[in-house]
Amino acid sequence: MKKTLSICLMGLAAAVAFVALPARTQSPDQPEFPYADAQRVAAGAALYAEYCASCHGANLEGQQPNWQDRDADGYLPAPPHDETGHTWHHDNALLMRIVKEGTEAIVGGTYSSNMIGFGDVLTDEEIANVLGYIKSTWPAEIQEIHNEINARKLP
Repeated sequence: MKKTLSICLMGLAAAVAFVALPARTQSPDQPEFPYADAQRVAAGAALYAEYCASCHGANLEGQQPNWQDRDADGYLPAPPHDETGHTWHHDNALLMRIVKEGTEAIVGGTYSSNMIGFGDVLTDEEIANVLGYIKSTWPAEIQEIHNEINARKLP
């Protein structure tokens, strides 16, 4: 009985120590998105409505259902940012770069996109708030997968 109690107490102490640690260390290379901060999510939602919704949809649904098919001019429609899109497949650093610099600047070559960069319009904190708002709408399991993607990308 004492041995079982000791093992349980050691397990509990390990769990408390694990919970007390930050999930990951923020770095400039892998910024945090404040998806659990209600005030910053609200600020991000307002910025999303102002700068993003006209292309990506008021409900993050994307420009059109066939967002993976190029239009007559060779451009892809704006993708959804809800769980049906691919936003959550990318780590935070790449998402920040896409929003700041625009898709063409990131992909390079002859890739064409209507996604402009917002680095001259929004601060890094504002961009993180928008992305935090987007992430806050994803189901918990998608948020966790996204957290794991970010954890693998840490230096």
